[in-house]
Amino acid sequence: MLDEALKNELSALYDAPSRHYHGMKHIRALLELARQYRAELADPEAVEAAIWFHDAIYDSRAKNNEAQSAALARERLAGRVDAGRLDRIAAMIEATATHRLPDLGDAGALRDAALFLDMDLSVLGAAPDAFAAYEKAVRKEYGWVPEAAWLAGRAAVLKGFLAREAIFHTPEFRDRFEAQARRNMAVFLAALEGHAQSGFSA
Repeated sequence: MLDEALKNELSALYDAPSRHYHGMKHIRALLELARQYRAELADPEAVEAAIWFHDAIYDSRAKNNEAQSAALARERLAGRVDAGRLDRIAAMIEATATHRLPDLGDAGALRDAALFLDMDLSVLGAAPDAFAAYEKAVRKEYGWVPEAAWLAGRAAVLKGFLAREAIFHTPEFRDRFEAQARRNMAVFLAALEGHAQSGFSA
């Protein structure tokens, strides 16, 4: 589905200097997870394509990166896969905007989407130092945002995930990452709120 020329084209996008987290390291990490869970996937090639394209368009100032990335996938994969399969790939990419499951009627496709979305969020359940590095890298990508606005916005994002009944959709990823993800986010959220209070009191 993706030949080396297309992978090289996408790699060039991910290697942009502005990509501090959403770069090739992130893509390689997800491809490794897809390899680990390949036996669980109904259409592993479609999931691989979604991984390659899901952050292809990434501008921290934009609100439609996921839709733009899905549109790029439709453009570059046209003629390489059938329409139904391409619709599923695009739906998985678009779902990364909210990390809610897309409306896919097929059970296998829904399971693939759940695993794909869980792979994308697996960094939340990484070891504390890796999670801290992730947060630092994302902050660099949003370096244009004033500190007070960043603290409030990031805290809202973390609170949103923590308020979910489950961060991860699949039992496999809940077992592997859920507890650590909640610990990581709770610790970081407390640090953000402490930093905000100290900043406002200065």
